[in-house]
Amino acid sequence: MPGREPARAVVVGGGISGLVAALELRRAGLEVTVLEATDRWGGCIGEHEVAGLTLDSGAESFATRTDAVRTLVDAIGLSRDIIPPHPSGAWVLLPDGAEELPKTGVLGIPANPWDREVRSALGLWGSLRASLDRWLPVRTHRAHQSVAQFVRARMGRRVLDRLVAPVVGGVHSADPALLDVDMVAPGLRQLMGEKGSLAAAVAAQRGASRGTKAGSAVAGIRGGLHRIIGALVDRLQREGVRLRLGERVERLERTTDDAGRSLWRVGSTPGTAGGSGGAYDAEVVVVALGGPAAVELLSDAVPELAGHEPIPGPEVKLVTLVIDCPALDARPRGTGILVAPQVPGVAAKALTHASAKWEWVQAAAGPGIHVVRLSYGRAGEPDGGENPERWEPESDDELFEAALGDASTLLGVVLTPQDVLGWDVVRWEGSLPFAAVGHRDRVSAIRSLVAARPGLAVVGGWAAGNGLAAVIPDARAQAIALAASLGREANG
Repeated sequence: MPGREPARAVVVGGGISGLVAALELRRAGLEVTVLEATDRWGGCIGEHEVAGLTLDSGAESFATRTDAVRTLVDAIGLSRDIIPPHPSGAWVLLPDGAEELPKTGVLGIPANPWDREVRSALGLWGSLRASLDRWLPVRTHRAHQSVAQFVRARMGRRVLDRLVAPVVGGVHSADPALLDVDMVAPGLRQLMGEKGSLAAAVAAQRGASRGTKAGSAVAGIRGGLHRIIGALVDRLQREGVRLRLGERVERLERTTDDAGRSLWRVGSTPGTAGGSGGAYDAEVVVVALGGPAAVELLSDAVPELAGHEPIPGPEVKLVTLVIDCPALDARPRGTGILVAPQVPGVAAKALTHASAKWEWVQAAAGPGIHVVRLSYGRAGEPDGGENPERWEPESDDELFEAALGDASTLLGVVLTPQDVLGWDVVRWEGSLPFAAVGHRDRVSAIRSLVAARPGLAVVGGWAAGNGLAAVIPDARAQAIALAASLGREANG
């Protein structure tokens, strides 16, 4: 109707999923307010300064298997700053030494068991066992299957231990025996049914990336991935979206306005940034929090959610070292190295050689200066694991000491405290979705219960899957569906 006020939307949470949802709701003509409890936007995408360099403190790349991230980057004016990593590729440290990761793989699963890198990592018998996948019957009907069960059944134990476990540990901070294959490799089982083998499914899913080095099917942003957040916030402000830092949402309940219309009331209190707090009425609410926090907030509005709480992800600790070490100019381990869980004496699960991976980091650091980032923390193995006595550093000092020793081992260059120009520890609690077996069904149940309440939706990595390539299109789709539902209600 002419003169009718636009519908209102509140987005709870200012991470990338919440900001993307806000942009879509604004595009649909809604008045949008975003509430974030902390003093910054971006969630697991952030920045920090180490030895005078401004670096990513969280996510530093995105998968290029779809154009989902590029579409957003185009919309916020950063498309010219998309850059590929150095083509030198990634490595894996096995108990018997370091190996190059295969060029073609998904989660470390090889597309060809006889590729040079695969055979080098697996040995003759390992490649023979993996090649049996081609003749095994294909069964995709199992409701739940872990990554470990799936890979071991198709390609054998050596593929699981020497290729998949290091990649899954580095990317998802968990043992593959705990993770649902349909969540961490969506569509792979279905594709296997179509192609007739797991190797063929991996080759098809890799598509245009075939032949590139492992770790190269990603891209970054010149100056750091955190620039996406700044550009996205600027775009939202220009669009008239109200952005409120320091407001922690504590309540979500149904209410009615003076005209008798049913609305959602969002109640907030001052958060860590000292916001004002208040109450916001809206036709639409998007909850863009971590899984446990989202379910807790929604528990009064959707009491049926009791018992559906997702398992929180592990705490991930990232140690960044800026070091003066010209010997690393040679990129001894390409863009970085993953660590097999069976390797003794190394606490890190992965090392990224940032100045070798990204040209802009190398240029900013200068000759002979290098930036490496080591990650610690993973969800434990269900049976106690093959290395139950693995030591896990906790304090900042322990993490620095461990990182210096691990970096020396992983890069093959002796590093001392005197080589370190600066360092920092960043902790991300629950930042990675813990996609345990059955998680996919749990997410589906949560979303069905939430969708039964008009004007409600949940977004985030815990629901969509790990990585921007999963989170961004999911947040867009949820926001678009919410806006469309308002139109149906108005016409109905």
